[in-house]
Formats: sequence, C-alpha cells, structure tokens
Amino acid sequence: MGDDRKLAEDWWATSIIKMRPGEIRMRGYAVEDLIGRVTYPQMVWLITRGELPTEAQARLLEAAMVAGVDHGPQAPSIAISRIAVTGGVGINGAMASAINVLDDVHGGAGEQAVELYHEIDAAGGPEAVPEVLARQAAAGMKYLPGFGHRFHPVDPRAPRLLSLIDDAVAAGTVEGRFAAIARAIDAHLRRTKSRPVPMNIDGATAAIYAELGFAPPLCRGLFILSRSVGILAHAYEQSLGSQRNKGPIPRQWLWTYEGPENRKLPGDGD
Repeated sequence: MGDDRKLAEDWWATSIIKMRPGEIRMRGYAVEDLIGRVTYPQMVWLITRGELPTEAQARLLEAAMVAGVDHGPQAPSIAISRIAVTGGVGINGAMASAINVLDDVHGGAGEQAVELYHEIDAAGGPEAVPEVLARQAAAGMKYLPGFGHRFHPVDPRAPRLLSLIDDAVAAGTVEGRFAAIARAIDAHLRRTKSRPVPMNIDGATAAIYAELGFAPPLCRGLFILSRSVGILAHAYEQSLGSQRNKGPIPRQWLWTYEGPENRKLPGDGD
C-alpha cells in the first residue's frame, strides 16, 4: 500500500506548487503572502522561473507583455475570437479557439527570434549577423522572425521597447547584448534590402525576453498570455452585440470563385 501511494503521489511530481488542506505554496511561498504584495509580472516570472525577479526586471517584462496585448480584428486570433462568439460559443470557447491559432506563423515569431538571437550570440555577437543570416537564407528561411510588418513602415512598439532596454542597461538590470544583436539585424536589413523590413514587436519583445533570460519556448507562452487579454476584450465586446454567425467578410460581399464554369451532369442535355 505504501509503495502504491508513493507511486501515485510521484505521478505528477512538481516543483511549482505545494497544496494541502488549508495550505497553498507556490515555489515555496505561501499564496497569502504573495497576494497583494507581488505583481502579475512578478508572479509570471516566479511560477515559470522559480525565483522572484527584481522590480526592475519585472517592469521590463511587464512592458513587453503590455505591448503585445492587441493588434486589432485583422489579426487572425482576434478575428477568430469574435467569429466564435457570434456562433454561440462562450468566452472560454472563444478564447480557446483564438489561442489555438497562435502557432509558428501567427504567434511564434517571438520564440523564433529569441532562438535566432542566441544563435548569433553564440557565433560572435552583432558582427556575426551577416554570416548567420546568410546561413539561414541558404537553409531556406524565407521570413526573418521579428522583422517586417504588413501594416507598419515602422512598428511603433519596437522603438519604445528598445528604449526601455536601453534604460535597463543603464541601470544595470540587463546587459544589452541581445538588444545590440537585434539592432545589428535591423541595420543589416536596411543596408541589404530594397524595401523596408522593420523590426516588429516580436523582434523587440524577443530582445527583452532574451535579455531577461527566458528560454525560447517560454517566450511563445508569454506572448500568448499577453495576447489573451486582447482576445478576452474582443470576445466580450462581441458578446454584447446581437450579430449571429458573423463571417470574415460582410454578408453583402461574396468571395472570388475560381472553379469551373457552370456545367451540367452528364446526360442532362446541353
């Protein structure tokens, strides 16, 4: 019996949370001590990393998470949340539907950019940018994660986030080497591309996450946490209206049809 119980208790062994009747501890801290004294970004850091950040580290993390909250209904995740609500799905289903599309193409660029920054850092830092990008291009990379934007000639979020990294470097909170790599990529693209490929929010937040030491897979999760706030707001706003079965385009418009011309089944005459 004792061995069976130990087996069962070890089944979901975790270093994250301890819970007993009347007791909840996260990473060793009593939840009642955390409540009201630890901010949400600090809690995110603690639960994912195991230790509490400094206030300066938490502020930089918070800035990155604030920046990614929303980008309007043209973003697939936001549009899906609103469409789901008009189909009769509740808030939880709308949020789940939206979050499920945050993958490699829509939502994964931050993680990919952190990986790229680490590769460049390991290859020698900013001076290695041309070499690493050439290697990536030869391997088939078509889109550079963290750079380029469909709407913004200059993504207004990126310069602000980089300036906050500069402040953090000056205060000794972070080293600044990943921000230097991000800027070196941006400068290289300006020199070598015929059209602008500006640093976007993913490139800038990736610099913050890398400076703060977050592992690349966690960076995708941090973006999802951030964007979930916008998803929630849009799903709730849509739920206040009366529209039903709202599709991706107004019902007065029809899609472009590119199939065969009108035809009849064999034997039905001319």
